[in-house]
Parts: sequence; C-alpha cells; structure tokens
Amino acid sequence: MDASRTPAAPPPTWSPAAPPAAPVRVSRARRLVTPVLTLAGVAAAFAYVGAVDPNEPGHYPVCPLFRLTGVLCPGCGGLRSAHAFAHGDLVTALGANALAVVGYLVFAAFAALWLVRAFRGRPAPRPALGRSAWWALAVTAAGFAMVRNFPIGSALAP
Repeated sequence: MDASRTPAAPPPTWSPAAPPAAPVRVSRARRLVTPVLTLAGVAAAFAYVGAVDPNEPGHYPVCPLFRLTGVLCPGCGGLRSAHAFAHGDLVTALGANALAVVGYLVFAAFAALWLVRAFRGRPAPRPALGRSAWWALAVTAAGFAMVRNFPIGSALAP
C-alpha cells in the first residue's frame, strides 16, 4: 500500500430521524430579569444625575473637545439635559441638548417594547438598522453639532 494514500472512511450508516426537541420554557420572571435590570440601571443613572446638579462646577468632568477647542460636540449639555429631564423640566432639557432628549424618548419606547415582549414570552426586539440608517444617524449628529456652533443655531447650544 502506498504511504501517501489514506484508508477510506467507512460508509455512512442510516439512522432514523431524531424526534423534534420540545421547546424550552422559561419562566416569566426569568424573561423579565434583563430588561428590568437594564431599566433599573438607567433609572439609577438618571437619579444620580438628578440628585447631583451638573450646573455646579466640580461634580462632572468638562467635555475634552470643548475644553481644548471651544467647539460643542453632539453630547455637550447632555448631563444638564438629563438633570432637567429627571426633574420633569422638558423645556430646559430641550434647551440643553435636544438630541439627547430625542435619545431618551427613543430609549423609553424601546424599553417599553422590550418589557412587553419579555412579559408575553416573545424574543427581545432587535433594532435592525442598515448601513444607510447608521449613516443617517451619524450625519444627523454631525449636523446637530455643526449647527449649534454657528450663530444661527445658538438656540441649540447649552
């Protein structure tokens, strides 16, 4: 026998199809753990920002882009916005960072959907954003940052 040749594999044997596996049932409490803990973490963060005023110096770091260049990034004013939002002052929150307020509301809608789906035993929602949607979000954030740095967009500056 030639050393370079390997022996042939045995022929496959026929086996009957395995019975379908029963679906795994997960309790409602277990399904709700992840969304409830996520919401608890977000609520704790908002409670902290609501209790520790970002308008008083020394509690939070200054935006590095603003400190180095004087240019407002899309997130500048986000903590002041969260503080006002936590206190129910929507007008001040919008004035500090309107884009952040939109993000809070989108997250709230997503979290509500996640909780309802977990309660009903459905899979968690998966935001399937395509490449064009991600580009649109990036362009929106960049446009928001640019406009708020010009005199015409001074109403959007914190």
